[in-house]
Amino acid sequence: MMRRIGAFAQRNAQEILRDALSYIFCLGFPLVMLVIMTLVDQSIPPEAGMTIFRIDNLSGGIAIFGQMFVMLFTAISVARDRSGAFLLRLFSSPMTPMDFILGYMLPMLVIALLQAGLLLVFSLGVSLLTGTALSLGGVLLSVLPLTPSAVFFIGLGLLFGTLCNDKAAPGLCSIIISLGAFLGSIWFDAQTTGGVLLDISRCLPFLYCTASVRAAMQLRLTWEALWLPLLIVTCSAALTALLAAVAFRWRMRAELA
Repeated sequence: MMRRIGAFAQRNAQEILRDALSYIFCLGFPLVMLVIMTLVDQSIPPEAGMTIFRIDNLSGGIAIFGQMFVMLFTAISVARDRSGAFLLRLFSSPMTPMDFILGYMLPMLVIALLQAGLLLVFSLGVSLLTGTALSLGGVLLSVLPLTPSAVFFIGLGLLFGTLCNDKAAPGLCSIIISLGAFLGSIWFDAQTTGGVLLDISRCLPFLYCTASVRAAMQLRLTWEALWLPLLIVTCSAALTALLAAVAFRWRMRAELA
């Protein structure tokens, strides 16, 4: 089983690494956004009292934003394999649906964590240049919530790639990226807006993904700040992975019928 998963995961990793766009969107784009938003923060007068673009808030939000693009490439990878004869041939092999799910998920999880690691190291450099305190312990602790959030977004990508074709999956993921960035409190503080927008944000996992990473980075280790959002993200990750596995099993049976 592990040999099958390892071989399939290696193949999927190679497919992603061959695509130049994966480097641009999964690695380059988050770093560019971090620099641009830092410059925006530096241009805001101190008396304005805005902290959303301060590096200890911004880097956590950008890390979640970057994982949304991992979701996009996961969906594209699955949908593209489905559109050709590759998966259909593999369906007749001894591989199980769980082999396929793990074979797609593991390389994407490695890519997501490498992306987060690069972004966090870059954030430390930005904090030194801007004179903003960024705790090394908080940066290391932020890996804890970033792991289940990566599984959550990869699970969404697997689900969309399984249910949609190679033309619909990217468009659907783009909608989720826009909604996730807006409702996930990445570019503004949803807690200060209140009203219906905050109520909607609290009903979706995106806000808790961002909140848990920011709390870990700022070493706010209370139940409300870190552990409750982390629990919600972890449960959401487990649910999306389960739904993706069920959908893939259904699709596999339908293709073989």
